[in-house]
Amino acid sequence: MQGQPYHVLVIDDDPNVRDILSNLLKRERCVVRTAESGLSGIAAARAELPDLILLDVMMPDLDGFSVCRMLRDDPLTAEVPIIMITALDDRSSRLEGVKAGADEFLSKPVELSELRLRVRTMQRINRYRRLIEERERAAAQERLLTEQARQAAQAIAEAYDQTLIGWSRALDLRDKETEGHSQRVAQLTLAVAQALNIPPEEQINMWRGAMLHDIGKIGVPDSILHKPGPLTEEEWEIMRCHTTYAYELLSPIAYLRPAIDIPYCHHEKWDGTGYPRGLRGEQIPLAARIFALVDVWDALTNDRPYRKAWSREQAYQYIRDQKGKHFDPNLVDLFLSIAAPDLVKAAERQVAGEDEA
Repeated sequence: MQGQPYHVLVIDDDPNVRDILSNLLKRERCVVRTAESGLSGIAAARAELPDLILLDVMMPDLDGFSVCRMLRDDPLTAEVPIIMITALDDRSSRLEGVKAGADEFLSKPVELSELRLRVRTMQRINRYRRLIEERERAAAQERLLTEQARQAAQAIAEAYDQTLIGWSRALDLRDKETEGHSQRVAQLTLAVAQALNIPPEEQINMWRGAMLHDIGKIGVPDSILHKPGPLTEEEWEIMRCHTTYAYELLSPIAYLRPAIDIPYCHHEKWDGTGYPRGLRGEQIPLAARIFALVDVWDALTNDRPYRKAWSREQAYQYIRDQKGKHFDPNLVDLFLSIAAPDLVKAAERQVAGEDEA
């Protein structure tokens, strides 16, 4: 898989930019094809389907937004990742690019190190997707065979889960502050699911979703993900895209589709103020409602780049305060009894003492 050539199409009307990008991409062992206009770029993409398109915004015949929309409307090129390269730095232009279907943005003049990171990120995503798709096809064939083949399919399923564990560890290692986060939240999610008597097959999908809940952050720039201070509104727009990135990455994979509720919906809130779709109450899948509690608890009680860990008592009180706002009010008490049984008992003793007084 890693030995396959990675094909990149560069669409830019500036020959100097094309040369610079081509030379860098070739150093990354990419096969590069260039086009000097929007129309010729669309033709080149259709003629030889690339793995990635680098697309300039300002071009004389068709601007990059129009090109991006046309590529997305064509079933042949609809799934090709597109990085838009633009001298426009205003929020409205980037939002227009998102609406047109762009996956990433780079500002001119292009930082070569950042471009290298983006290309490698897209290579990894494509490689992961192809790996899972190939294994899925293999599993489908195995299910048609004998019991021995079904046992082999089970072994493949176990290998998938080991792959998921590897992905989650890779994501955690990207940020030392969150190392071990995915494993912790997956185990706590299972504990809550078991307390709710959720069927075992659904618990497996919840575990997989919890392990991959932040998979979409592979598409978020490090400058935003690791920023020590508050994010700007534009940076928040990009950060919120990680749930959509997760959906786009996982939904084409039948094996992982039942696990998608957590990666896609874990930032929805009970009162409807969450994202990406603003779901409210029981519109939010149960798995995502459970995981919202687990994720916030773990985030609050562990260090983050922008703050130190809260005490368990502070986190306990925050969870209770957000009952019926952020969190499903029917789940809060059960969750706290599992995550912080000592604090629940202390609170009960305090109430009992006040009643006696």
